[in-house]
Amino acid sequence: MPHRLEEEPPINDSYSVTVPAAVRRELDIEPGDKIRWRVTEDGTLAVEVVTQRDGTFSELDPVDIGDETDAADDHDFIAGETNRSP
Repeated sequence: MPHRLEEEPPINDSYSVTVPAAVRRELDIEPGDKIRWRVTEDGTLAVEVVTQRDGTFSELDPVDIGDETDAADDHDFIAGETNRSP
């Protein structure tokens, strides 16, 4: 017999749903992952886990562009802008 897991968490007043622990364990859902909800033409609800794990770029090597950067100071900088406040 195929493995089957059913849970019925309630929808709260803000229309949020908690993913039950058994479902999180079975599907290896972690914080940051997303749930994609899709209603099919026949009215069936399909739910899919979209994995969003940290470290997506961890295997990439950094590129030296010759200038020191500071993301905290540079986050609002627009490329080509000449008037930057210190």
